[in-house]
Amino acid sequence: MIQTVVKRDGRIVGYNEEKIKAAIRKAMLTTELGEDEALICRITDRIGLSGNTQMTVEDIQDRVEFELMKSPRKEVAKRYIAYRDKRSIARRAKTRDMFLEIIETKNNDITRENANMNTDSPAGMMMKFASETTKPFVDDYLLSDEAREAVNNGYIHIHDKDYYPTKSLTCVQHPLDNILEKGFTAGHGESRPAKRIETASIIGCISLETAQNEMHGGQALPAFDFYLAPFVRSSYKEEVKTLEKLTGEELSDLYEAEIKDYIKKPLEGLQGKERYRQHAINETVGRVHQAMEAFIHNMNTIHSRGGNQVVFSSINYGTDISAEGRCIIRELLQSTYEGVGNGATAIFPIQIWKKKKGVNYNPGDPNYDLYLEAAKVTARRFFPNFVNLDATYNHHEKWQSDDPKRYQYEVATMGCRTRVFENRYGEKTSIGRGNLSFTTINIVRIAIECMSIQDQDERIRRFFEKLDDVLEITSRQLNDRFNFQKTALAKQFPLVMSRLWVGSENLKPNDTIEKVINQGTLGIGFIGLAECLIALTGKHHGESEESQKLGLKIVSHMRSRANEFSEQYSHNFSVLATPAEGLSGKFTRKDKKSFGIIPGVTDKEYYTNSNHVPVWYHCSPRHKAEIEGPYHELTRGGHIFYVEIDGDATHNPKAILDIVDLMDHYNMGYCSVNHNRNRCMDCGYEDATEHLEECPSCHGHSIDKLQRITGYLVGTTDRWNHAKLAELHERVVHK
Repeated sequence: MIQTVVKRDGRIVGYNEEKIKAAIRKAMLTTELGEDEALICRITDRIGLSGNTQMTVEDIQDRVEFELMKSPRKEVAKRYIAYRDKRSIARRAKTRDMFLEIIETKNNDITRENANMNTDSPAGMMMKFASETTKPFVDDYLLSDEAREAVNNGYIHIHDKDYYPTKSLTCVQHPLDNILEKGFTAGHGESRPAKRIETASIIGCISLETAQNEMHGGQALPAFDFYLAPFVRSSYKEEVKTLEKLTGEELSDLYEAEIKDYIKKPLEGLQGKERYRQHAINETVGRVHQAMEAFIHNMNTIHSRGGNQVVFSSINYGTDISAEGRCIIRELLQSTYEGVGNGATAIFPIQIWKKKKGVNYNPGDPNYDLYLEAAKVTARRFFPNFVNLDATYNHHEKWQSDDPKRYQYEVATMGCRTRVFENRYGEKTSIGRGNLSFTTINIVRIAIECMSIQDQDERIRRFFEKLDDVLEITSRQLNDRFNFQKTALAKQFPLVMSRLWVGSENLKPNDTIEKVINQGTLGIGFIGLAECLIALTGKHHGESEESQKLGLKIVSHMRSRANEFSEQYSHNFSVLATPAEGLSGKFTRKDKKSFGIIPGVTDKEYYTNSNHVPVWYHCSPRHKAEIEGPYHELTRGGHIFYVEIDGDATHNPKAILDIVDLMDHYNMGYCSVNHNRNRCMDCGYEDATEHLEECPSCHGHSIDKLQRITGYLVGTTDRWNHAKLAELHERVVHK
């Protein structure tokens, strides 16, 4: 007797004979004789009683065909077989249609899920084929029933689900000094320790590229200036030794000569060793500049993941006050300002200035001049963004101004916004750590389901009950994924699990990574706080003090629950202000289909990113900072503050400084500034002219605006999905 049925997706469900009856009846109704209820019951009884305890759907359907062919109603058997074939074809057709859209390079939300990925290239197509066929496998075989149901019903989104079976991690902050000092093996080649600035720059690129192929998220260098600074001095020594060979003089006393700053100066009027010293400095500065140019150029041209995507890379810098560190910062900023190729803005790496009082923020600070230069570069090139080391939650009790390795105690950010710093299970640091995986909750849907409750107090109480249910499911799903990831072997990630991840140096190739990955974080994200609040109170947090209080209560509650989950599962759970790109319209489409058009909630193609004030809401930068600032402390898995400024910022770096001042005043952790920048897609010419239609350089008419999509830039909006394009068109200037 049949008791359970194995469905096509692998799930095991109870046997239901009514489904067999319905299928036979449907086939009979297409014939001249119509249905025969007695025959239907006899066939169904025989199948149910004579079958095995557990059978597959296919086996049961085979039995139905066999019984119908034995019966007097063979014409029904033919119709049943035809119907069965039609259903099979329909299932395959869905995949076929999706594949054809990829093959035909159609611009849709499948092919434009990630604007940094070129899905029109052969490698990009191959990745999308793999991605779209892997996700159903994850749903069917790797997710729990409750997680799968939560995804299907639009309550949660599991990020990078296509990478789930690979057991890969999201991101990591590279301890580049390990590689520069010890070398590493990648693929079939080995890298020796670096000796000069050019080599150090290239190894930095290779480290980022290699790790990108082992992970599904981004790569970052947490202390770019500190890591490369020693190779400025070693390159300077090389230049002095070259002079010794040319002149025959002994100049070893210049090797460790005091250098207050590496600045190019004319040699006229200089004599003897002072002339030699300045010549060596000039040559060193030239080499550092070229090394920084090469680094930026490589990060915009070296492809990873099979050749369809440049490395999603970030670098943090700004706090090394040594002459060598300042040289790295200065030449990096200058190279960024000049642009790549024929002057185009570099998309990668995302550059992040680490702002800290006493180091680079106030007049008189050692690197204040470089901070002013950073603002000038941002005003033209969008980067660097700014991370606030002075935010109360970014302090580290071990940080000392005279510690040459103080960067170990400075928070570093992954460009899109991911933050890793606190650590329940090891050293508090960003270095050698990253996010393991994250899942985003659709708090808008939960709010919509409570809208019919007339009493507001009861409505909000019920919202928190539902939110708790989804939070519990999310925590279990993330823990399940962690338990799956931890079974990976170290040899599956040759670089990440030998030189990069904290503690990985103690792993043998066939060891699992379980011992070390708990140093990372599991992120619980959220999207659409603004729409959630409109559904619950009628107004978003930017326009209502009451809504702002509720918004902070919601995110504070999520933060408290994340802390509870950390204790319950012994992991580093954190709350993430989700950087929704591919997700920006998915929840909205599903909710619109379920609930219809709700003014202010589902009446657009997108939900507002995380806790941001809606992009269409007119307000000042100060008001936006006042509203969004308090959420940064609550979202320690990552956050960002955006400001849109008007017109050409190139000659107005003070506007950038004013935004950073807001970040300092409102205790925010990370910020970036958007402004107008045109780009000719034919020749790469850029300027900030309003409504530019013809390129002044090549007279072409293919003009696009360089824009920030979540935390990173995209060279063309052609790769944006429909929801993000809709958001882009509704962005307003904050003034």
